[in-house]
Amino acid sequence: MANPVMVSSGTFGCGSEYGDLVDVNSLGAIVTKTVTLKPRSGNPPPRIAESASGMLNAIGLENIGIDRFIEEKLPYLRSLRVPVIISIAGDTVEEYVCLAERLNKEKAAALELNISCPNVKSKKGRMFSQDKEGVKEVVSAARRQTKATLIVKLSPNVTDIKEIAMAAEEAGADVISLVNTFGGMLVDIEKKVPKLGNVTGGLSGPAIKPIALRMVYEAASCVDIPVVGQGGIMNWEDALEFIIVGADAVSIGTANFIDPRSTFKILEGIKKYMAAGGLKEISRLVGTLKISRE
Repeated sequence: MANPVMVSSGTFGCGSEYGDLVDVNSLGAIVTKTVTLKPRSGNPPPRIAESASGMLNAIGLENIGIDRFIEEKLPYLRSLRVPVIISIAGDTVEEYVCLAERLNKEKAAALELNISCPNVKSKKGRMFSQDKEGVKEVVSAARRQTKATLIVKLSPNVTDIKEIAMAAEEAGADVISLVNTFGGMLVDIEKKVPKLGNVTGGLSGPAIKPIALRMVYEAASCVDIPVVGQGGIMNWEDALEFIIVGADAVSIGTANFIDPRSTFKILEGIKKYMAAGGLKEISRLVGTLKISRE
């Protein structure tokens, strides 16, 4: 990556959707919208609702499936100079394995194992990322199937993020990415019905940043692999907080919906901060948090 700023899956399409608005090649990396083995129609509408300092979404991983993705999306993605990270998800371990196998020959920069979408559950009725055994099972299976860099996207909806992060590393993850959205809901008090067709959804935006920051700090403190921090990053100051607590890179999500140029403004802010401090490498900032023990 030429810089530490990337875009989160599901918030930037596959890049071409933003092509007329921004220079996609100036990003650190693109994470594609999550793709599954078969096409998915997603959850019933309404799928998005605004909340205080954030938004809830319950898209349900709507996508065109791996066959059409390879045929329709990959040609554009191959034309980019920026690293492309393909996000994949499945209902079973076998589906993750099959997707990893299908994408072996496509030579993506990395695969993101999205094991933490709060609007989609595994066949066991829960996310793979909610217990360490589930994490180990799916990550180790994918690891055996591919030599591609594996980025494992973790959920904040767990009791101990350290335990989950270490399980991902032990199972063969090259990188961990956190956090995905927090489970939540909203109610229309006049109609007395949920504001989302799926009843519950995933909360993102600035409301979750302090909790996401704490989880990235905890995860980064217990693993030896790189960490991608995300969750409520709206400006360059937010991004630097994640880097200072231990993130090697940051991923921008909800901010893209508010301002398509958010990612690039964040990148410019980081560059100016580094120049003012005489820093030439972002690694000089990673994990530099000072904590007094007095």
